[in-house]
Order: sequence, then structure tokens, then C-alpha cells
Amino acid sequence: MSTLKESMNAIQSLVVDAYISAGELIAAETQADTDAVRKQKLLEQTADQYERAALEVRRICESHATGVGGYGRKPELPPVRTEGFAERTGQGWLHIQINTLLPHCRFYAPTWLTSTVTRLLDHYERGAGDLPYFDRAMLVIDEHSKVDGRHIFDQDNKGWKAVSNALKGRLIPDDDQYTLSLVLRSTKSEGDVCHIFLMDMADAALYFSLYSGGYTC
Repeated sequence: MSTLKESMNAIQSLVVDAYISAGELIAAETQADTDAVRKQKLLEQTADQYERAALEVRRICESHATGVGGYGRKPELPPVRTEGFAERTGQGWLHIQINTLLPHCRFYAPTWLTSTVTRLLDHYERGAGDLPYFDRAMLVIDEHSKVDGRHIFDQDNKGWKAVSNALKGRLIPDDDQYTLSLVLRSTKSEGDVCHIFLMDMADAALYFSLYSGGYTC
């Protein structure tokens, strides 16, 4: 295992790369002849580098946190979690709330989203939560947003696959066309938040009945 100093040096390198990308983005913004596609690529590149740095910090927290190692002891200090939570609903469905909108996936895969969903599930399970398992399931991803006209974030550009990737093999057998159905919803609201539901396929009619009756998260 690398030392904390070595790990932090690696993070510094990632942050420096992200800082350089941010500088390129600022320079592009000041140039009138920079096309929108280049700006978008720079935005995604900058986001990807900061996300990789964040994921590395998460790994370091697990590797070097107080109490890690020896006799299977858990960290003495619980991590601070602000990205969301996971819970079971009264219907037995899994509900995950992420306190941000789905990322754009046109250029880079949103690896941080898969990592975040996985960690929320781990946190729930460590708290004696019972995670469900479905042979056939329906996945509902419902974004609540106050942003008007998110045309660059229309449904086919959103990184929803990162969510199903975090569920495969753990809550569902696989996300092929026979074991997992997908529903993407968008709801106008005062805040930006993403609600994720995973339920037995047999409950699909119940979900849509509740939704048509004004059901809200």
C-alpha cells in the first residue's frame, strides 16, 4: 500500500492537471472564435479530471482512515456524507437520493456517479439496512430541476448507465433487456436533485398508478 504522502502527491498531480484544464477553458471563453464543441470538450475534460481527483481522495480516506487494518476493524471516525442517501420505501422499493443532477456523458463516462451510488449502498448496508435483490426489476430515475431548457442534458445525453452499472450483480442479475426496464423522468422543482427507485417489475403498475395520482418523492 502506498504511503499517505505518495497518495497525496498523486492527488496533487491530478489537481494540477485539472487546474491547467480550467485555465484552458477560461482562455477559450475569452476567445470569440472558440466554437461550442471545443468549449464542451474542455468542460467535460475539466470535470473528468476533478472527478478522478475526488475518487482518489475517497480511496485514500478508506486506506488511511483511523482504525483501518487489522482484525477487520471499521474506521473509528464515520465519513461525512453529503452526496445523498439510500433507504427502503414502505413498498419495499430501494430509493436513492443524489443531491445533484445526472452528469452529461457525451465525452466521458461519469465514473464518480457509479462510485457515489456504490458508496451510498455500502453506507446503508453497514447501518444494518437490508438491500433488496430482484430477478426482474424496473429502474426509475427522476430528476427534479429548476433549470429551464436543459437541452444539452436531454435524456439520451445523461449518464444514467452509471447508475445501472452500480446495481448490476448486487441488486439485479444483469441490466439486459429482459431483467431490467428503465424509466427516465424529469420534474420541474425548486431544487436540483435526482431520485432513483429500483423495484420489482411486478410493482410497475403500482408505481405508475401512484405517479399518475400525484405521487412525489
